[in-house]
Amino acid sequence: MKHGAIFDMDGTLFDTEKLYRQAWLDVAAEFGEEKNYDLPTAISGTNLDEESLRIIKKFYPNIDAEAYLARVLEEVRATAEKNLELMTGVEDILNFFKASGVVMAVASSAPVAVIEKNLIRSNLRGYFKVLVGGDLVSNGKPAPDIFLLAAKNLNLPASDCYIFEDSFNGIRAAQVSGGVAIMIPDTVQPTEEIKNICAAIFSNLTQARQAIELGEL
Repeated sequence: MKHGAIFDMDGTLFDTEKLYRQAWLDVAAEFGEEKNYDLPTAISGTNLDEESLRIIKKFYPNIDAEAYLARVLEEVRATAEKNLELMTGVEDILNFFKASGVVMAVASSAPVAVIEKNLIRSNLRGYFKVLVGGDLVSNGKPAPDIFLLAAKNLNLPASDCYIFEDSFNGIRAAQVSGGVAIMIPDTVQPTEEIKNICAAIFSNLTQARQAIELGEL
């Protein structure tokens, strides 16, 4: 068994990726644009910074990308405040790792303050030794920086860490980091490219826990 585990937040720990996908589509109307269903997949997992703005401008060249991004974040946070649901198997795998002495981190494109707030609200903060947000690295996913920093702060090489992700950009980042890239698909299913760079793909975190417990990963 590896000695570390690094989790993405949105769509991996919390059932929030669907909120982002809906917001990317709904907010378009406020800016006089048609919904573009390719945008949520393209932007999923990015750091919600310059890279995200570039992607927004690619799909909507004539809008104020910063204002669009701000409205999406406002919509998602307002909805999450009312109902922040855990993904299937979260407490199962966290308790398993805790009992096994595996140290854990959250590495999310969201700012550290948002990560901390969500974990506290869900009574999960105590499981995690390290929190790394997109505001702590220069290059967001699919660059590996966020996972490399999380592993470093856990005092482990990335190769000694399981990395759990739901997004394509997150899996690309996990694979490049040298960690064990495990995909738990949420709103999008893996392409052939993604299948080829994953160590494993499971429907939920309980299935991942079972495979790790059996020594399959």
